Amino acid sequence: MPNDARVTRRQGLRTAAAAAIAVPLLTTAGSTLPAAAGEHAGALDVMTFNVRFATVVDSTPRWSVRRPVMRELLRRERPHLIGTQEGLYQQLRMIEKDLGGHYDWIGTGRGGGSKDEFMAIFYDTRRLEPIEFDHFWLSDTPYKIASNTWGADWLRMVTWVRFADLADGGREFYALNTHLDSVSQYARERAAKLISETIAGFDRSLPIIVTGDFNAAAHRNRVYDLMLGAGLVDSWDEAGSRSPVYGTHHGYEPPRPGGRRIDWILTTPGVTTHWAAMNTFSIDGMYPSDHLPVQASLTLG
Repeated sequence: MPNDARVTRRQGLRTAAAAAIAVPLLTTAGSTLPAAAGEHAGALDVMTFNVRFATVVDSTPRWSVRRPVMRELLRRERPHLIGTQEGLYQQLRMIEKDLGGHYDWIGTGRGGGSKDEFMAIFYDTRRLEPIEFDHFWLSDTPYKIASNTWGADWLRMVTWVRFADLADGGREFYALNTHLDSVSQYARERAAKLISETIAGFDRSLPIIVTGDFNAAAHRNRVYDLMLGAGLVDSWDEAGSRSPVYGTHHGYEPPRPGGRRIDWILTTPGVTTHWAAMNTFSIDGMYPSDHLPVQASLTLG
C-alpha cells in the first residue's frame, strides 16, 4: 500500500493489494507460549501490543535500546495481525522494516495525519488483504479529527479494517484496534459504548476481532462488562490453553503473576481460540515495551 494511503485524515474507505512473504525465523529465549502454539493448521495468529512510544524525554528505556529487542520478538512470532498502540510514525516505519518484508500497516495519528500516536494495524500481506478501513475518535464527534469531549487525559481513537483472509477462501472479517484513556473512567465507559455502537453497525455475519490497551482490568471494570455486552467474548477466557497470567503493564520490571490484565483480544462468539499467551520475551533484562504483548491463535469459524 502506498505510504500516503497509510497515513490519512479520515479519507474514507480504501482497497489495497496483497503480496508474498518470506519468513526468517530467529532464535530467541525468554517467552512463555503454550506448547500447543503453532499446531493448528490455518489458524490466524493475532497480537495486541502497546509498543510504548519512542520517547527520549523521560527515564524509561529509549526506543533505540528497545528496538532490537522488539525486532527479535516480532521476527520470532510473526503474527498475521498486530494491533499496536502508542506507536509514532517513524517508529512504526522502523517496526515495518524490522518485520523483515511483506508486512504493511494501516493507521493515522490521533492528532491527525502523521501527528501523535497511532492505533496502527499491521498485517501479513500473504495472509490478509484489506478491503476497507476507517478511523474515528472516541468523543461525541467521532469523525472530527482530534476531538475529545469526554474529559479524557489524551486524545483517543480507533482504527478498523475489514480484511479478506486469503488462506480461507477470501473469508472476510473485521479487525478493530484502540487504546482507551488511562485516567478517566467516564471516558473509558463512553468509549466502550461508542465502540459497541460501531460494531453493531458492522456486517454481523462476519467475525470481529478487537485488540487494544483498555486501561481497565478484565473482570474488574465496567468497561470489560460493556465490551462483552456488545456481543464479544474474551479470547483469554475462551482459549483451549494459556500461558501463565501476568499484569500486562509491567513498567520494564519482571512481570507480576496474577496482575491486572488490561490488554485484551476480544472476538465474536463464533471464533475459536486455540491458545492465548502473554509473551514475556526480554534480552538481558530489557523488554521491548512497558507492556507485554498478548497473543491468540484463532480460527474464525
